Amino acid sequence: MENLLKSTAERAAHYLESLDERSVTPTAEALSHLSLFDEPFPDVPADPEAVIALLDEVGSPATVTTAGSRYFGFVIGGSLPAALAANWIAGAWDQNASFTTLSPVSARLEQVAIRWLLDALHLPAGCAVGFVTGATQANFAGLAAARHALLARQGWDVEAQGLFGAPPITVVVGEEVHVSLLKALSMLGLGRERVIRVPVDEQGRMRADSLPPLDAHTIVCLQAGNVNSGAFDPMEAIIPQVKAAKAWVHVDGAFGLWAAAAPERASLVNGIEAADSWATDAHKWLNVPYDSGLVFVREPQQLHAAMAVNAAYLAQGDAREPSHYTPELSQRARGIEVWAALRSLGRQGLADLIERTCRHAARFAAGLQEAGYTILNEVVLNQVLVSFGDAETTRRVVAAIQQDGTCWCGGTVWHGQTAMRISVSSWATTEADVERSLEAMIRVASMVRQAAL
Repeated sequence: MENLLKSTAERAAHYLESLDERSVTPTAEALSHLSLFDEPFPDVPADPEAVIALLDEVGSPATVTTAGSRYFGFVIGGSLPAALAANWIAGAWDQNASFTTLSPVSARLEQVAIRWLLDALHLPAGCAVGFVTGATQANFAGLAAARHALLARQGWDVEAQGLFGAPPITVVVGEEVHVSLLKALSMLGLGRERVIRVPVDEQGRMRADSLPPLDAHTIVCLQAGNVNSGAFDPMEAIIPQVKAAKAWVHVDGAFGLWAAAAPERASLVNGIEAADSWATDAHKWLNVPYDSGLVFVREPQQLHAAMAVNAAYLAQGDAREPSHYTPELSQRARGIEVWAALRSLGRQGLADLIERTCRHAARFAAGLQEAGYTILNEVVLNQVLVSFGDAETTRRVVAAIQQDGTCWCGGTVWHGQTAMRISVSSWATTEADVERSLEAMIRVASMVRQAAL
């Protein structure tokens, strides 16, 4: 075991050290070698060293270097050194984090991380927090708490009786609601098409003057960080209206919620602390390994009622039991990595991570605009939308940039315009990475446009 772990660590370190020299996307040759994995189920055991060697030698070249410093597709952070190392040691510990008796260390680190998270994000100190798999499950858990609370007010126990015959719940979302929230609604039986969609402005922000009639049977879902533009719904204007109607406010802050930790961006989330539940993803901007979603609920009993499980064989004490706040029973000790990331960064390091990546995004926007290309959004966070001309030209430029391999950005369609989306989320991205990537974008775009003449 010792030799295997040491050799594996060496392989992993070599992979990370080589990222800067590699294309962000795998080569056709590397992808073709993946066929080596397609073998019949072996009849006899294999040497673990040989298993890891195959995984590294065939698998590593076929990865997309999302762990590197020039991946700007989707909103994907890398893994901070302390968080990755904590992931390794937590894997060696092999802890089931569902109950304190199964992992006292995991339970304690979750409690510490909860206190730090609420402090850093300026959320109410008494919130319940669940460590889940990602933003989709965080939205699911937060909305489950909302569903419980709204139906309990009407004397309906949804956990026991389900939704058959239950009083109706109205769900209000913005026109540019993220698909993960709609997926959560569908899993909860609230339906992705039964929502009331509120018009948005030119940046994708919900219009506070266009809210439908609200009542105590309504969930209003706001967005902190539009997945395309990075824009925030106007929390200060909307939340008081929702609270006055005794409705529930849920905030999908998959990446944007982290703006609260950065002094220069914190004004974007003004008023957000008055919501009832919040969802975010620690992998995106805290830069911890997958899977690391977080759900926050103002009234702990609402999340507990929606998620708790009991059985005679489950040894439970008086302390907070992690599985009472998540959809999972057995669960990975993901709170260890969140704790390690926060412990290594501290308040200043976390703020710098957010501010620095936002400055990188602003530099991308400025450089592309100077080169004659159109920036479609107000760059208030880490998201940049750029058009290289008509839809077909922009699609060709995006494909060519991906093929070039210097960096990776994805395509999108926003407000009817085809665009390339740049998302800067990694702790590892430097000014040199930005300039290198910017040069590649401009060079490739120029080549594509010249070829079309």
